[in-house]
Amino acid sequence: MNARRSVEILFLVIVPLAIFLLLSEIVLRVYLSRHIFYDVEMSRYALELKADSPNPLIGHHHRPDSEARLMGASVRTNSDGFRDDDYSVEKGEGRRVLLLGDSLTLGWGVEKEATFEHLLELRLNEREPTEVINLGVGNYNTTQEVNLLIDKGLKYDPDLVVLFYFINDAEPAPQKSRFPQLGHIRMVTFYWSRIKALEARLSETTGYREAYSALYREGNTGWARSQAALRKLSELSRANGFDLKVVLLPELHELADYAFAKEHAMVTDFLGEIGVPALDLAPMFRDEASPQSLWVAMDDAHPNARAHGLIAEYAFDFIAEGGR
Repeated sequence: MNARRSVEILFLVIVPLAIFLLLSEIVLRVYLSRHIFYDVEMSRYALELKADSPNPLIGHHHRPDSEARLMGASVRTNSDGFRDDDYSVEKGEGRRVLLLGDSLTLGWGVEKEATFEHLLELRLNEREPTEVINLGVGNYNTTQEVNLLIDKGLKYDPDLVVLFYFINDAEPAPQKSRFPQLGHIRMVTFYWSRIKALEARLSETTGYREAYSALYREGNTGWARSQAALRKLSELSRANGFDLKVVLLPELHELADYAFAKEHAMVTDFLGEIGVPALDLAPMFRDEASPQSLWVAMDDAHPNARAHGLIAEYAFDFIAEGGR
């Protein structure tokens, strides 16, 4: 076969394939503009709102003064990269509360006005002038949350810091993709997420219950790292003169017979040992007959607006008590 014939065959294969892939990408983008999928939105979140942090203990943070529409909700960051308004570093006469946490505290999939952070701020201001600043960042673990407080939060001189703990906060920090630009290709993110979902469904060892429970078993370093971070946070509260409280958020798949009661007890027992007040919200959700009615989407068990309202209601008295 001569070189010209080889080029012709190659051309006949590559050009139709390229056209097919381009048209498929266009069609998928149109489809995704009308249908929301969690994994695709998380990929967009990483590309549009996240940036590398110079602090290796943080890994990533939000881009300052950025905006994106994710899971159907507008997410805007301030000059510090928080999903909140800009606040003066100097505190006024009122009380100042900082919230630490991951994507649940961020308010993933929920408009800011419906997040428990905003709802708590409204109710706290009925008692006394209070600023509540949301430091929640998606995919954070306890170590990252505490170090973000050190890097960006302590300068705000809080009266109270509340860490909203979730069962997967003992996970290691996520590894950055070696090929981040592939996230711009919707076919890659969409079909890869479908493959991973199918794998998880077929496997008995990769489900969320097994994965989360394993974080707290003896020999797993995840819970040990979270304990060290919580100890550090307790030390920071004493050194900097702010009150510290921890609220445990429920995992919303099963509520009547809560799957992680044992792990929550481990967390609250440890916090009791180091003198940190804690509130476990999971028992307060046990009467919810339809957990999916609290999800932001059918494939995403993050709390929706109704669930955020319940979290704010159940946690209010605990957070409102005391103060500097």
